[in-house]
Parts: sequence; C-alpha cells; structure tokens
Amino acid sequence: MKIPKSLQPLVDDGMVDSVVRRLRSGKEASVFIVDCGGELRCAKVYKESENRGFHKLAQYQEGRKTRNSRDARAIGKRGRHGRRVQEAEWQNAEVSALFRLAGVGVRVPKPYMVYEGVLLMELVRDAQGDPAPRISDLTMSAGQASEWHAFMISQIVRMLCAGLIHGDLSEFNVLLDVDGPVIIDLPQAVDAAGNNNAFAMLERDVNNMRSTFGQYAPALQDTEYAHEIWSLYEAGALTPETVLTGRFARETAPADVDAVIAQIEDERRDAEERQRRRDAMDAA
Repeated sequence: MKIPKSLQPLVDDGMVDSVVRRLRSGKEASVFIVDCGGELRCAKVYKESENRGFHKLAQYQEGRKTRNSRDARAIGKRGRHGRRVQEAEWQNAEVSALFRLAGVGVRVPKPYMVYEGVLLMELVRDAQGDPAPRISDLTMSAGQASEWHAFMISQIVRMLCAGLIHGDLSEFNVLLDVDGPVIIDLPQAVDAAGNNNAFAMLERDVNNMRSTFGQYAPALQDTEYAHEIWSLYEAGALTPETVLTGRFARETAPADVDAVIAQIEDERRDAEERQRRRDAMDAA
C-alpha cells in the first residue's frame, strides 16, 4: 500500500521496511501493520488533539508528572509549545505504561519504541497467526465468560498494584490471542495515587468488564469487585495474589445526589461512545 505521510520518516530512517495495511482506525489513533526486518509489527499513529474524540482529557492527566516547570507552565497557558508538550506526553504515556505493565506481568503488547510520534509495538495474533480479534467481536459460553472475567479482574488488580488504572477499559480494547485476553490502548492510563478521579475510573473499568462478560454469565452482574478492590488498595492490603470475593458491604449513609447524577451522565456518554464505535465498525 502507499506509505502514509506519518510513517514515511520511519521508512526513510530504516525503522520500517514496508507498510502492509491499515489494521484499524479510531478517533484517537490509526494502527498499521508494518514489516520490520521480516517481522510484522503494529505502528500506532496518534491523531492530533483537535481531531481526537477523547473527552475530559484533564481528568486522565491529573497526577502525571511533567518533565520540568517550563513545560508545566506552557501546558497551563495552552499555547503552541504547551500543545506540543502535551501531545508528546500523551504519546509517551502509552509506551511508558506498556513497559511498566509488561514488567509486572500484565498482558499487554510488547512495546519497542516511540519514533517521530509513532508507537511501534508487537502485533497481537490469534491461533492462526492473524491479527487477534477484539472481545467485542466474539461470542462465548458462560464458563468461558466467567474465566476471562476472572482473568481481567486479576489484570486490573495487577495494574493497580503497579500504580496504574487503564481508565478506558472496555470490550473494544481487549484482544484475544492464543493465550487469552491482551489489554491495549493505554495513552490515558491514570495515576492511581495522584488522581482524584482514580476510583471512578477503576469502577468504570471493572463495571465495563462486568457488563461485557455478564452478557454470557449473568451471575457476574451481581458482583462488586470495584469497591472491594479499592478498599483493599486504600488499606495497603492489595497484592496481585489477593483472593477476591466479588462482595462488598456498602455503607448506609445518605446518597450524594449530585455525585449520582454526575456518574449517570458519565455512563450515558460512555454508552453513546460505545454505540458510535459499534456503528463505525459496522460501517467499515
């Protein structure tokens, strides 16, 4: 295929030998299959901020450390330099998260490098050697759904123990290779200790997994893993080996109506976004 302009520097500098085809395209990035010395890899090309659909970006970036005070001031002023710094940090955040999570045993694609704003990483494959499907493209038995849900909860716990929350985990960014689920798309990964929205992000990730697999294993719909996980994390008692029950005794304090309304609004927007993604996939 014709080499996209964004990938031409990687071809010119010998990082990529050829571009095989486009794998997928979304609001945040386009992903291409590329040949690197006879090995097929993925090249993720991030879209400019004005072309991205990711809402509430500031909530995800809260708690991230900017390299120096000059860059921090530039981001605050929202000028041209600040936008460049923010774009670079958005791109570098994903490769940093991938290296960090791979190092603690979370199943993510192996990252290689970020070069000229493009992330080169492993091509996740299925048993036939083809690009692995998303969980959203699959149907499954109740037993398989329960098994994969348990695995995904263990991955979320392992991520949290490493200080990170995915922040946008859904059936659209979990692939299934020959060994099981693989988590992708991490530029918005949340700093668990430094972000005031950390629990809300964790709860949404956990509940998205509950909804996804609960379609096939209805008993999962009654679980309360998010609150159980977070209470153990706050108490300093959470480890990757912690045995969870999926049960949590809620406090009986009066409801925070404003917070409930805000959460409902967030869930509505997430549902609309998931539907837009499904429509885009159907139209492709």
